Amino acid sequence: MGADSVTVGVLSLHTSKETKAILNAVEALGHDTEWLRAENTSISVTDGSVVLEPSVDVIANRMLLSNTEQPCEELGLANTFSGLVPMLNEPAAVLTAVHKLSTATALAANDVQTPNVTLSLSTEGLNRARENYGEEAVYKTAIGTHGGGTWKIGPDDPVNAKVGNRYAFLQELIDRDDERHRDIRVYVVDGDIVGAMYRYAPDNDWRTNVALGGSVENATDDLPEEAREMARRAADAVGLDYAGVDLVESDDGWFVLEVNPTAGFKGLYQATGISPAPAIARLAIERAGGEVDPERVEELSAVLDDSQPSARPPESSITDEEPSVIGYTEEVVLAGTSGSKSVLAKSDTGATRTSIDTSLAADIGAGPIKSITRIRSGSSKTAKSRPVVDVVVGVGGNQHTVTASVEDRSHMDYPVLLGRDILGNYQVDVSRRSDTDAPDTPEEEE
Repeated sequence: MGADSVTVGVLSLHTSKETKAILNAVEALGHDTEWLRAENTSISVTDGSVVLEPSVDVIANRMLLSNTEQPCEELGLANTFSGLVPMLNEPAAVLTAVHKLSTATALAANDVQTPNVTLSLSTEGLNRARENYGEEAVYKTAIGTHGGGTWKIGPDDPVNAKVGNRYAFLQELIDRDDERHRDIRVYVVDGDIVGAMYRYAPDNDWRTNVALGGSVENATDDLPEEAREMARRAADAVGLDYAGVDLVESDDGWFVLEVNPTAGFKGLYQATGISPAPAIARLAIERAGGEVDPERVEELSAVLDDSQPSARPPESSITDEEPSVIGYTEEVVLAGTSGSKSVLAKSDTGATRTSIDTSLAADIGAGPIKSITRIRSGSSKTAKSRPVVDVVVGVGGNQHTVTASVEDRSHMDYPVLLGRDILGNYQVDVSRRSDTDAPDTPEEEE
């Protein structure tokens, strides 16, 4: 690159469309890039001098914290880097955004309208507060992503102060009875609205997340000024340089639902034909003292370039992370609206969907029932109808929100069957077992 170029680092230990698009946009704008990931990044303190390798002038923070078991580890890493070079989406702001209760309090303190919420550290206190939230309420984990750990509950559904190892809270349900359920995702970069999309809930669900099958529609030109201003104020209140701000309209006006520090680009680009990556790249370059051509930024925004960036470390020194190994049987933690339970589960790579025992589902408050599915089991020539419910499954330090089928497994050796919806994230070692008293004969599963 030229003598006046700056080096932008993207801090991202995972491989994503968004990370690659930002790196490619920086290069297309005439500046240098570094992908800060496990294979090439180190920091040392020697004789009072601190050295970060690779050397960068600014960092765009794309660390995913919401779906990790211990987000403090990666947050601490980002915090270390931010003390050395300027960082977009600084760790303190990301912590506020990724913890939904912290987001709500930050918004309320800055007069940004957000739904009523209650978090209680005791289960008794949370259930006492339930009567304040009408016939239907939202119950969700304070840290979550892609709609995982989010339920719509009725007045008699018990709730727990924690879902697994994460605090959970009640939230007012904001909806318009005469409208198809939707919300709006507004992408804000440095106070500017890059684009906006309507997100519609899929059939048999009320959540609008694209990752759950929600559909999208361009809302950029349709967005009222009130909503635009609210999105800007929300990002500013949380302290994020770039964010996906989720808004919902009710008869009482607009409400901010969430402020996402690592919002995806795919849905927005699909709906609007606009990629936020060049705007983020421009902000990073200018934050480091570099210059860009505004017309080039606008031109690049019409393309979502997620091809392999040159900044990725050399193939000779990098391989994609090997998936974790899971045994034929594993101890897992299942969590629902009324509690969590640690049980033994069997891995079955032949099963499409995870399955849980009826009694276990009732114990943890799995649900509500989303739909009925028909499953062919074992050698049976007929398919059985089973209800399916959302449940959070903790496996080896990771959390997965899946739509599991519910059946009577009391005659089987294990109350949980792990299907490919979870096992696809792991390697299965059938010789490894977590139970010492393994049954002599294998079960017949779907």
